[in-house]
Amino acid sequence: MYSNKTDPVAIVAPAARPADAHKKVDTKAIQALDAKHYMHAFTDTKSLGQVGARVIVKGQGIYIWDSEGKRLLDGMSGLWCMNVGYGRTTIADAVHAQMQELPYYNSFFQTTNVPAVQLAAKLVEISPAHFNHVFFAGSGSEGNDTNLRLIRRYWDLKGAKERNIIISRENAYHGSTIAGASLGGMSGMHDQQIGVTIPNIVHIGQPYYVEGGKGKTPEEFGLVAAGWLEQKILEVGAERVAAFIAEPVQGAGGVIIPPSTYWPEIQRICDKYGILLVADEVICGFGRLGTWFGSDYFGIKPDLITFAKGVTSGYIPMGGVLVGDRVADVLIEHGGDFNHGFTYSGHPVAAAAALENIRIIQEEKLIEKVHNETGPYLAKKFGELNDHPLVSIAETCGFVAGLNLVKKKGPTLHECEAFDSSLEVGMICRGHMFGNGMIMRAVGDRMIIAPPLVTTVEQIDEMVGLIRFCLDATLEDLKKRELI
Repeated sequence: MYSNKTDPVAIVAPAARPADAHKKVDTKAIQALDAKHYMHAFTDTKSLGQVGARVIVKGQGIYIWDSEGKRLLDGMSGLWCMNVGYGRTTIADAVHAQMQELPYYNSFFQTTNVPAVQLAAKLVEISPAHFNHVFFAGSGSEGNDTNLRLIRRYWDLKGAKERNIIISRENAYHGSTIAGASLGGMSGMHDQQIGVTIPNIVHIGQPYYVEGGKGKTPEEFGLVAAGWLEQKILEVGAERVAAFIAEPVQGAGGVIIPPSTYWPEIQRICDKYGILLVADEVICGFGRLGTWFGSDYFGIKPDLITFAKGVTSGYIPMGGVLVGDRVADVLIEHGGDFNHGFTYSGHPVAAAAALENIRIIQEEKLIEKVHNETGPYLAKKFGELNDHPLVSIAETCGFVAGLNLVKKKGPTLHECEAFDSSLEVGMICRGHMFGNGMIMRAVGDRMIIAPPLVTTVEQIDEMVGLIRFCLDATLEDLKKRELI
């Protein structure tokens, strides 16, 4: 058994535990090698080495199994990416066939490959009408590096080099490269970029109603939060602002769902000042919100769209940028090299995986199901968690959802008593989730999910039942520790 930062109450959730659902693995041996050699992302390597990593060995549908035979319901789609679920043999077959035919060739030196071209055409087909070009990368981080270069190159060619300031949001996540982390607004990442944060990137507040909407309706707060963009534009000088970048729904920041008035006002402000709008759709794209892109859901018209994750459902790494006509036309008309790219841009195997993944999404009508059936059902069932003593708000948007843990409920959302952040109650709750077969992520004291798009209504019942069970276990644990 693994240890967690906090030990869950010794109870067993009502979920199946297949004993022989995986190949036999020597857990302790893998953990020892892991501790000795593997530095994990966003992890305290020393602490992980002391407790031992969780070893995942199998995935099927919406479930994964660890090396001890324990089944977990993957409420996070891996890392927001396993949209079509685990075990898709047709994706594996497509990858295998492409590896035998052409495992790799680059897209430099006036060269291309068939799957990359076909994928570019397919992405144009499913994206908003003003997108007719695609730049491929290996990840969302590389996609946002590409955006930075595209934005600066666009304004250079327009004869406005002084327009080099990009506005982003606090608590936004745009990747973990130097450029991605600079564009993002997470203080913990900026603190470790000592002296290397890219200049001329500034940030405004996030549209988080729980945090900043006291005394206002959500609609009123949405307009206020959008207004921070115009304030920042005027503060730094409208003639110097190049672009605004944002996630339609902030993912890693805690599933921050903006009020309905927010994005229309953001679009109006971008149009008013002529700045480029960049939608980071690494999480929201490919059906996550019940539309192909979050931009479709919120009715906005970005100039650039970052994509990754759901384009291949995580089966093979791939990312990139959908380049709108406004930007593409200027680069093409001017001519000359765009001196940017990656070894694996347009990788034929990744493109083959993406094409099959998109075929599955279309053929099985997964987006329509999320929009019409499972998304509304998730909203109903997840919303029922609002009656739990620990929950101040439980909300969804398509197939992302989040709930806030509070010490004591108040008469209104903004009058609830929060836990001391040093207690890390979210991590306590996460320990109970993992301990009882449910993967739910903690962002501070906000618990979030983004289940695979293939999740059925019956599995939503199972998932929400597990979440409630684990919330009950967390409540009992906090009482025993005299934290509540």
